[in-house]
Amino acid sequence: MATSPDPGPRVYRGLNHREGIGWIAGMTPVQAFGLIGVCAPALIAMSRNQWSAALSWAVVAAIVAVLIVVPIRGRPAFRWCADLVMFQTGVFMGWSLWQSRAAAGLAGDPGEPDLPGVLARLEFPDGPELRGTRICLIHDTAEGRWGATATLTHSGVGMLSDDQCERLAARLGSMLVGLGHREVVDRVSLCVRTVPDDGTEYTVWRERHQRRDAPALARRVTAEIDSDVASVSVRTELFVTVSGTEDALRRPAKAAGGGIAGRAYALYRVLEGVADGLRGLGVTSVTWLSSTGVAEAIKTGFNPAAAAGLSHRHLTNPAPDPDGGQPGSSTVGLPISQAGPALSPTPAARAYHHDGYSSVAYAVQPPESGTIFGALGPLLAVRTAGERRTLAVHYEILSAAAGARVVKSDRFRNNVLVDAKAARGFTTTAIDTRRQRGARDQEAAVAAGHAVIRYTVAAAITVPAGWNVEDHAARLENDASGRFRLLRLELAQDSAFVAAALPVGIGLPRQKRTFDT
Repeated sequence: MATSPDPGPRVYRGLNHREGIGWIAGMTPVQAFGLIGVCAPALIAMSRNQWSAALSWAVVAAIVAVLIVVPIRGRPAFRWCADLVMFQTGVFMGWSLWQSRAAAGLAGDPGEPDLPGVLARLEFPDGPELRGTRICLIHDTAEGRWGATATLTHSGVGMLSDDQCERLAARLGSMLVGLGHREVVDRVSLCVRTVPDDGTEYTVWRERHQRRDAPALARRVTAEIDSDVASVSVRTELFVTVSGTEDALRRPAKAAGGGIAGRAYALYRVLEGVADGLRGLGVTSVTWLSSTGVAEAIKTGFNPAAAAGLSHRHLTNPAPDPDGGQPGSSTVGLPISQAGPALSPTPAARAYHHDGYSSVAYAVQPPESGTIFGALGPLLAVRTAGERRTLAVHYEILSAAAGARVVKSDRFRNNVLVDAKAARGFTTTAIDTRRQRGARDQEAAVAAGHAVIRYTVAAAITVPAGWNVEDHAARLENDASGRFRLLRLELAQDSAFVAAALPVGIGLPRQKRTFDT
């Protein structure tokens, strides 16, 4: 009996769909109107037989058209010019330079955040008690969002079979769809950090269990082995952040008493379901963080070397709480006012420097050919002892009405494009056909009860400031070659670092609104 060949891992295609694709030859309405505006003087001059003026206006129109239309590394040239002007203005005026109050010798409230850049808009109030501990609420005052962060323990997916990976992917999709049906939490951010293992836990364990009468040779051999292993050891930190909008939380928060406590109770009712969904993905423990836990997660994001002192404090002076003194679960620890870096100099155009470290952040773009489950793993594989790699995936679940509008708009736009080409005798490309078929499939899936998920992926690499960060950034780009396309977020490295390395739920921009939505 002949056996069917192994089909191999499932390939997920259609993940590189760009948001906000223009209707008019791929241009947005603003770009189209701007192009018409710069071309109008040349056309008017031609209609009046003023050929010299028409030629002059045509040259100007061509230059402006290139600035408006031609994309360069993900942004039109005009946008590059505008971003460069704003970046240099911030540098010249001194707005980009930041120093903490503690480093400047200024007193402040321990409960008041002292964070640079986009983090300055965040507030971190502690909610009411939940099972003997307080959960920190992350309030984004700019976007009007409330969220919470948890640390996770997971064994990884590197040793799983293709069938197991496919089941995990299906469970992840089911969890996101379930959150969308609740209509309270609409964003989920997963942040993974592969950091150098400082060996603090092992050192504390050795101090507690070492025999004083051990032979000197055994001590010396053990010390050499520990030194060799510690220099190349890494550990993985995994966080999840869930958040909902103020509009979605207002009604259940009012029913729960209003204020911060009401919003906390509205989130608490969803967090248990999120934890259950994560356990279905292989997560063995979910620990929701208090304000001190969030402060430590942010602090170690800026300064990986701070993890050793914080871990030693937790291990040698465990907090007397019901959870057994797990890091981040108690109310005794690093105050939120000390979560940020001591000094953050003016950001460079291509890197971000903070607390004696340098980081380079990227946006990760899926390939046109599709990808498989677990393909992001090589981006977290540390190549040099002492470097840190981080990866964050931000999901947003659209409501049923918003998802239906999105897929309907995509289907209509692709049909119009294909029909217009066919009517004028132009050849329809394979990309046009694939996009048209994909739009129809997506509309059918949404009609069957599935949800539309917006997402973005950010990655970053961090090394000590004395190292050549460009060499390590090149290694990260080599690991992504052939799998994903890395877009270096120049002129915005500080914000990109937050999106890639800090578990606070920042990273997914607001949904672009066009005339058809």
